[in-house]
Amino acid sequence: MCRPGGDPEQVGSGDAGSEDAAFAALLEDSAEDLYDSAPCGYLSTLMDGTIAKINTTLLKWLGLEREEVVGAARFADLLTVGGKLYHETHFAPLLRMQGELRGIALEMKAVGGRRLPVLVSSVVKHGSGGDPLLIRTTVFDASDRRAYEQELLRRSKEAEQARAEADRARAQAEEARLQAEADRARLADALAALQQSLVPSALPAVPGLETAVHYHTASPDRLGGDFYDLFSLGDGRWAFFLGDVCGKGPQAASLTSLTRYTLRAAALHDPEPTAVLSVLDTVLHDRYAAGGDPRYCTVIFGTVTFTERGEAAVRLASGGHPPALVMRADGQADYLPTPGGVLVGIVPAATFTIAQTTLAPGDTLLLYTDGLTEARTGPTRQSLFGDEALLAFGRGHASTSAPEVISALTGLMEGFGDGLDDDTALLALGVPRHPSGPRPGNE
Repeated sequence: MCRPGGDPEQVGSGDAGSEDAAFAALLEDSAEDLYDSAPCGYLSTLMDGTIAKINTTLLKWLGLEREEVVGAARFADLLTVGGKLYHETHFAPLLRMQGELRGIALEMKAVGGRRLPVLVSSVVKHGSGGDPLLIRTTVFDASDRRAYEQELLRRSKEAEQARAEADRARAQAEEARLQAEADRARLADALAALQQSLVPSALPAVPGLETAVHYHTASPDRLGGDFYDLFSLGDGRWAFFLGDVCGKGPQAASLTSLTRYTLRAAALHDPEPTAVLSVLDTVLHDRYAAGGDPRYCTVIFGTVTFTERGEAAVRLASGGHPPALVMRADGQADYLPTPGGVLVGIVPAATFTIAQTTLAPGDTLLLYTDGLTEARTGPTRQSLFGDEALLAFGRGHASTSAPEVISALTGLMEGFGDGLDDDTALLALGVPRHPSGPRPGNE
């Protein structure tokens, strides 16, 4: 802006001259003032360390008076015990040898016992003859740097501690995993042993009859409820049964055990299939349903006797169980109707109906639990294998032996994969197509 009546150029020139004069005034500090008020500490010492000169900045940092230091103390006297020891053993000898040291970390003593972390740089001043005259030292306050380093160290220790804790947690988790696997293995072994106690370890050899069995446990961590057995009644007669109790786990195992031993005991007293199932129904109903905790099972119980022609006469009764599949030597197959059978243990005094068939040479009777027909199939596991598919399978394997039927069914079940999610028991009884050895009798 121009003042009234003034020359703009002269006004601008006068402003510039004022700024230059003010800037020049700032540069007129004396060398002594620049030394004494520098933003770092300065001191000069004789070669023996006696302080000859020290600036005000360093005195303020240490809280000392000039007369307490100049000519009365050595540089090492301003250091902490550790700093003094390092100065005497490393700093001073290296300085005498090299004539210069830069950025050495030390600690100086301040009033009140406070420690001042500093970075020290020193240079030896020599005379014209090369003799050392004095030591000039620059001191920088390293408090912020020390705090930063300490913070880094703290964070580093915290990170290391966190890593160590994470390692310990991983180790504990791995130990827990291994322990859990060991516990599961022990549990699986115990359950397998208990499961084996609920079914025969092997089927007995029956003269004039081929037998085969397969048991699939859906989960190694849970006891299954399927059961089967084949045993002699004496006088050439044999009894068999296959069934499935409700539920899983220990309660199902208890029910399975009671069912198996009741069937065996009842058959030895009266082997008529309907009588055997009636006894089991009474036992289960009195034991569970009468107490308000009904438990039940599905089961087929049957007997086998042999004719003079080597055929096997089968009489059986079903308590709510899927019908047996009869496969004939001529390639035919069909289910054996067992009407009137109800779940065993549900109602008191249940009635059961006898079904009969004769197995000629080459014929096979297949018993199974519903884990087979209820297996989920197809790409989406939405369809059930079902009765029709099993019947078609039976017709396709009608001319094979009992062991071959079970082997083929086992392969079929393996193809179901995770679609076979229930326990499944299979029992096949067949008359050999070409009998060998003595003809079985009923004596």
